Amino acid sequence: MRVILFLFVFMINGAVLAQVGTPYRQYGTRGAPVMPRDQNGRMEEPEALTAEELVELQMPKIMEACELNPFEEAVVRSILTKYVQKRIELRILALEADKNREALENMKLEQEAELEQSLPSEKYQALQDLYENRGKAKKKKKKKKSKT
Repeated sequence: MRVILFLFVFMINGAVLAQVGTPYRQYGTRGAPVMPRDQNGRMEEPEALTAEELVELQMPKIMEACELNPFEEAVVRSILTKYVQKRIELRILALEADKNREALENMKLEQEAELEQSLPSEKYQALQDLYENRGKAKKKKKKKKSKT
């Protein structure tokens, strides 16, 4: 009787896991690989974005937060592209942790100095606030109209 009960529970468990999935698979994949595969069965590596593409992704938030004119936008875009490219090259070099940290700090200081020289003070401060808030621009408060 115990053997029959064990087999019955085992079969029910198998049927439930076949429909729902095991906790070791990601939801909704039904055992399919997470990374797409090419025709030979190898997983495709996601393409790394270039410096220009990375800056292009950042620019809408920067434009919204700083209200840059077209000339200032071009200046900020060129400075950011230059330093993003340097960071990519530094990542490729794969230096020791201390040297890497020091190089990144130097690059950050150089970038901030260049941006400060290139932008008016209020727009530079808006850009710094954007970076401090991790890309979330502060929303402008609307003044409430008083009913009188």
